[in-house]
Amino acid sequence: MVCFSESFESLSCGVQNALWEVGGVPEEHRTDSLTAAVNNLSEADEFTERYQGLMRHYSMRPSHNNPGHGHENGDVEQSHHRLKRAVSQEMILRGSHDFESRAEYETFLREILKRRNGRRRDKLQEELAVMRRLPDMRTEDWSRWSGKVTAFSTVNVKHNVYSVDSRLIGEPIDVRVYAEVLDVWYGGQFIERIPRLRGTSRHHIQYRHIIDTLVRKPGAFAHYRYQSDLFPSVMFRVAYDYLREHDPAGADRQYVQILQVAAHESEQRVDEALRYLVERGETITAERVREWVKSPVEFDCRHIEIDPVTLVIYDSLLEVAEEVCA
Repeated sequence: MVCFSESFESLSCGVQNALWEVGGVPEEHRTDSLTAAVNNLSEADEFTERYQGLMRHYSMRPSHNNPGHGHENGDVEQSHHRLKRAVSQEMILRGSHDFESRAEYETFLREILKRRNGRRRDKLQEELAVMRRLPDMRTEDWSRWSGKVTAFSTVNVKHNVYSVDSRLIGEPIDVRVYAEVLDVWYGGQFIERIPRLRGTSRHHIQYRHIIDTLVRKPGAFAHYRYQSDLFPSVMFRVAYDYLREHDPAGADRQYVQILQVAAHESEQRVDEALRYLVERGETITAERVREWVKSPVEFDCRHIEIDPVTLVIYDSLLEVAEEVCA
């Protein structure tokens, strides 16, 4: 699986995906000195509590190599090296490292693994014959965070700041932290799913969470700590810069009202309205944007006109090519 960090959530999800796809449980799970699984020397226990819980659920014996001695896992390291080379070669044959989507990239990797593992089916069957059965169900591949929402409608999870609905300010919530997303729960009810940030000291503020509060106090926008997150697209940033230049006193109030229209009506329509006004050099105001967004969109394909193609153009290109060759 594609992993963006060496978190316990990624480890748990990857291990369980492998076990359930293979259809059996080996006696031992071997890892390197991953911090999500192995404690440092100052800890009394060799392995982390959550990793031990994962191993107990599948009745596997945990083990790891010594720090800095990757050769102790030689077979695995060599297989990993060969896989990376295979992916690199396939990229060269493909002619591009670009993919239309994450799903397309994962399908690309899956095909490589399928071909490489095809030669190992007989040996796998030998292993499956002596493996233990899977338990009745998977165990959790997420960790829990609980706490109160701050007065700024934010929570700090895993050293990153996320916004939640402003109606939850001061309320206790539970967050299920997965490898790539956070699920927000309140009062036993699922509220929403938020993309998980990579690294630390970062922030993910959604303007829809706080816009109603900002509209009541628009002056706070100018000095808002996470202001950069409140520009959904380039056109929103262009609009704010325009307002600051042409209406300094009312720029913040006008912009948060435009954001409110995007939150309650359509972000895409607001983006189109701003582009329309900018391209025509017209005045940008929240009222103009609101009127444009709510106006009916009419598009009659019967009135499309396509200019006829003049074939003489291609003749002139051939004449130029003949002159160059001469």
